[in-house]
Amino acid sequence: MNIASGAAPPIPVRATAREWIGLGVLALPCLIYAMDLTVLNLAAPSLSADLRPSAAQLLWIIDIYGFVAAGALMLMGPLGDRIGRRKLLLIGSAAFAVLSLLAAFSRSAPMLILARALLGLAGATLAPSTLSLISAMFRDDRQKTFAISVWVASFSLGGALGPIIGGAVISRFWWGAVFLIPIPIMVMLLATGPRLLPEYANPDAGRLDLLSAALTLAGVLPIIYGIKRAAEGAGDGLAAAAAAIGVICLAIFVRRQTVLKEPFLDLRLFTRPAVAAALMINVLDFFVGFGILLLVAQFLQLVLGLSPMGAGLWGLPVGFGFVFGSLGTSAWLKLMRPAYVLGCGLGLGGLGLALMAYALDARSLILVTVGNTMFALGSAPGIAIVADLVVSAAPEGQSGAASAVSETATEFGGALGIALLGSLSTYLFRTKLSAMLPRDVTGSLKNQVLSGLGAAGRATDHLAGGAQVLASARAAYVAGASVALEVSACVSLAAAVLAITMFRAVPGNR
Repeated sequence: MNIASGAAPPIPVRATAREWIGLGVLALPCLIYAMDLTVLNLAAPSLSADLRPSAAQLLWIIDIYGFVAAGALMLMGPLGDRIGRRKLLLIGSAAFAVLSLLAAFSRSAPMLILARALLGLAGATLAPSTLSLISAMFRDDRQKTFAISVWVASFSLGGALGPIIGGAVISRFWWGAVFLIPIPIMVMLLATGPRLLPEYANPDAGRLDLLSAALTLAGVLPIIYGIKRAAEGAGDGLAAAAAAIGVICLAIFVRRQTVLKEPFLDLRLFTRPAVAAALMINVLDFFVGFGILLLVAQFLQLVLGLSPMGAGLWGLPVGFGFVFGSLGTSAWLKLMRPAYVLGCGLGLGGLGLALMAYALDARSLILVTVGNTMFALGSAPGIAIVADLVVSAAPEGQSGAASAVSETATEFGGALGIALLGSLSTYLFRTKLSAMLPRDVTGSLKNQVLSGLGAAGRATDHLAGGAQVLASARAAYVAGASVALEVSACVSLAAAVLAITMFRAVPGNR
């Protein structure tokens, strides 16, 4: 790419202290971006007590960030090429800081959903901008490999630290304080970025396809809305209508990609079995990984009664599991082929999820933590392995597109897991609790009790026999969450079989 006018002088082949300091600056927004995907999980109970969202609104608050980021991610690559990567990064960082303030002081569930959606749009500028800047800053292959490893680790660390930091903040402040964490980081980036980061732009960048980006969101969001509305027991036909609109928009999106000379998403990638299989594994892995976060966070606080800080501390082994699993990937790849490292890891994750399902029924904090740590250890190596498999299996001229699709699949899989597993748990909770409620719990009180475990706790505070109703609500929640974990275990094991079947011929690094 060409250096934009007014940019820093050419970078030498070997990186200097300026580039290494710049890498540290770039790693921080990546960490914040990933943290924002998970930081709200431990805030859900206190947030629910304040804003009183419905079960579906709570799921939107948690996962709208990931859906919008996934929909906008592929748009930001060509946009950065056009206006400059550093400029896009700084604009996105400034917007992220302002929108974090809006989210922190939201006064209603719809306002917070809107703020989270806009945060996802701003967050989508960070990943492609930082990776392309790293590739431009580090010309030596060894240094570039290490720099990209730091970039990947910053995302993994942010996702692991989100619940822990969120728990620590909420234990001392109100739920909105978790959104204030990124602001000083973004301010520091805005202050140091123009001096430490070079500017790169590509005058031959492809056209911006805003319509295709809009169609992806117009397709996915109505479908998810329909699923969530159905899970809440709504039978007014709106759920089916929303899902139908989403399917139509996705069909238009697919048709549009087949006629464009420069498609937003090159569908030919999916005709290559290895690429399609790797992307499916990526979606399934993150589907489970992010889908279980909210289930476990609510179990720890609303069933076992842990404080946000206590729940965050019990998440430390899980965070270390992700770190050790990531760091051990290279060693495992020297011992066996990628397919078996990936398959064994996903299989271990599936066993951990099955153990968690049992642990919820047994109300065992220790077993929940052990099972969650097993899942973290097993799933962590898959991030780097799958990304490499996707790029390696794609045609040489499409490696960049394949990398962007892989990153989008990651975001989409995580957001889809929160939506679908959360909706399944909500549906089972409502179904089981409806059969357990006393006959005198009717009308608006019944609707409040059925809207979620947090709402049930508030509704039973001043209800005669409230302790029994709350116990029933906890039992119903555990039953629903256990089934969702069992489904997750099956998904993880299916992904393990797919990995071994499709990639066992790929040579290792012995």
